[in-house]
Amino acid sequence: MSVDDVTVRRPTLTQVAELAGVSLKTASRALNREPNVAPSTGRRVRDAADLLGYRLNGIARELRRGATSALVGLVSGDLANPFYSAVASGIERELRQHGLLLITANNDEDAVLERSLVEAFLERRVRALLVIPSADDHEYLAVEGNRGVPFVFLDRPPDGLAADAVLIDNAGGARSAGEHLLAAGHTRIALVADLARMAPQRARIDGFVGAMRAAGNDAWEPYLRTDVHDVRHAERTVRELLALDQAPTAIFTTNNRLTTGALRGMRGLGGDAPALVGFDDFDLADVLGTTVVAHDMTALGREAARLAYERISGHSGPARTIVISTSIIARGSGERRPS
Repeated sequence: MSVDDVTVRRPTLTQVAELAGVSLKTASRALNREPNVAPSTGRRVRDAADLLGYRLNGIARELRRGATSALVGLVSGDLANPFYSAVASGIERELRQHGLLLITANNDEDAVLERSLVEAFLERRVRALLVIPSADDHEYLAVEGNRGVPFVFLDRPPDGLAADAVLIDNAGGARSAGEHLLAAGHTRIALVADLARMAPQRARIDGFVGAMRAAGNDAWEPYLRTDVHDVRHAERTVRELLALDQAPTAIFTTNNRLTTGALRGMRGLGGDAPALVGFDDFDLADVLGTTVVAHDMTALGREAARLAYERISGHSGPARTIVISTSIIARGSGERRPS
């Protein structure tokens, strides 16, 4: 067989054996550098593999030997969102130090898809599984966890399962945002929140409401908007709020996408724009002068990877929870006084 006869599809071990003029078994033994293969035969097989661009399937080889892979799975939200990409970066950098590789999949905030992705990762015998969950019940994972696959949950705690978790101080951060706007003199404060069924969003709503109640302020209540899930919806929601006869003088958005939408909705208002505080820092927030509730997204991933590696290394203690702190970064938008 000549090189010209090789198709553009991924080369196979059979093609390597044919090009090297050896049996399939000999080609496999040579590429795996097993004993009892003549040096000249081994070189001929490896040269054929290089010529064809053939690479051993390391995962399959490990699984045939009964081992787990060197892969750690992450079931995440959309990695196009800077929050999730920063978290994944923190995970990847920590795992790399221990010779582990990260593979990711997007759950699209779909509980059914999340479960199928989890099962797909487990079938591939990942060493650990990190989950930013959308599902409300994770009891089904208890059996897998007992079989030695450690789970770590990020941003949202597991429900129905005792597992390690790394969370953000969502309630505390949102409470500080509400207090910050109250301190600037605002009472008509709009709350624009993402999916209220998600635990982080519920915590942020609760934290904000707690600040309002502690201050004896109920003027914010007509401006509560939840289940605002993307930039366009947030932009439309903010425009609708600002078109009210008594518009809010301040807005608190509960994640970076909603803050982006709010900024678009306020475009062109100049000095008449309401005060704005957003949860999550984001690129260009400093340039735009946007006040945010910040937290270390990379640390969130790094801590989750550390917990996972400790479990892989034999730690068998009770489930642990790490909380990442938040802080207000005042850049101007959240300090505007009501007009």
